[in-house]
Amino acid sequence: MSVEPRQTSQATSHEAERLARAYLLRVAEPPAPALVAFVEARGPVEAAERVRSGDCPAKVRKETAARKDVELAEQDLAEAAKIGARLVIPEDDEWPGWPLHSLTLATHEGVADVAPPLALWVRGSASLALAADRAVAVVGARMCSNYGENNAGELGYGLAARQVPLFSGAAIGIDAAAHRGALAGDGVTVAVLGCALDIGYLAGHEGLLKKMADNGGAVISEYPPGTPPARYRFLVRNRLIAGLTDGTVVVEAGRRSGARNTATTAGALGKVVMAIPGPVHSRTSAGCHDLIRDCKATLVANVDEVLDTVGRFGPPPKEGSQQHRPTDGFGKEAMRVYEALVPRAGRSADEVAAESGIPVARVRAVLPELELDGFAMRGATGWRRIIRSAPQGNPS
Repeated sequence: MSVEPRQTSQATSHEAERLARAYLLRVAEPPAPALVAFVEARGPVEAAERVRSGDCPAKVRKETAARKDVELAEQDLAEAAKIGARLVIPEDDEWPGWPLHSLTLATHEGVADVAPPLALWVRGSASLALAADRAVAVVGARMCSNYGENNAGELGYGLAARQVPLFSGAAIGIDAAAHRGALAGDGVTVAVLGCALDIGYLAGHEGLLKKMADNGGAVISEYPPGTPPARYRFLVRNRLIAGLTDGTVVVEAGRRSGARNTATTAGALGKVVMAIPGPVHSRTSAGCHDLIRDCKATLVANVDEVLDTVGRFGPPPKEGSQQHRPTDGFGKEAMRVYEALVPRAGRSADEVAAESGIPVARVRAVLPELELDGFAMRGATGWRRIIRSAPQGNPS
């Protein structure tokens, strides 16, 4: 019996979802929380149809009223293809659903302006799901010192050596130094832009962005072709840098800066925040010093301390190898509960349940089991993760 009709139907449905999400990205300025919730409830195709007709909740109409008649989905997909880009949607296998789930949880908990993206425009061969599975963000001042630039480059190179993808914003200064360090170490690095992929911003970084896309990394944006850069778009973009990574390192930042904003967002999402201190009289290090002093960031000085603070990273096993991790024997529930814990702060069972998506009754049963096996510890502030080293050698 032929299965071609069913395959054709599935492909047609998938492309309809892609067209619908391309339309929705164009008609609402991110983060558009009401529209995101509407799409989650109705699905992209129905949501797009109802936005066009105006048959949608008042908050959705407000977010889409100015652009709902702009029908450029097919053109946007064609323009993206001209520069070797694609639209990755939640229905695709490479969608980084688990990292971005932190944005959904934070939105449900009342955190403003952190709704997840409806889709992402991507240029480059990196799978977003794989790149964001174990990644670190490195951000910082544009007008940085040589000291900060060197630190960022060394972090990028060190993360690459440990096969940990690096995310940043491709701005001049710290961002660019971190990206270049990762490229020098033959690592995967991903730039998240506050404008469309075809804009060429910054003009001096076109070569850097091309090198990232051509060497196993990616350049991504939620803005459709032709969307110009704007200050508010870079601030909105920062939630993606924080959400797609397990931890954010701030290398030089003023008290009021985009890097500080990214760190604050990462903290609101429950992600690990780290900072590298600079000279005490340096204005570009004032933001880092404030984060450390206010206990909103952990002080780190090198890549080993970064990975120790993030907690769950070790070199990924090579294809075909027999390397084992201490958590290899975990069931799905135990792994999700374990990953919802952090090593340097306590979390309640309710917080772990919200982060992991496991019912709180099951969380309360799993946590003592993790403690008995040496993977968790209960303290005055709640449960925290215990990092255990992998066994040496390969079992026979």
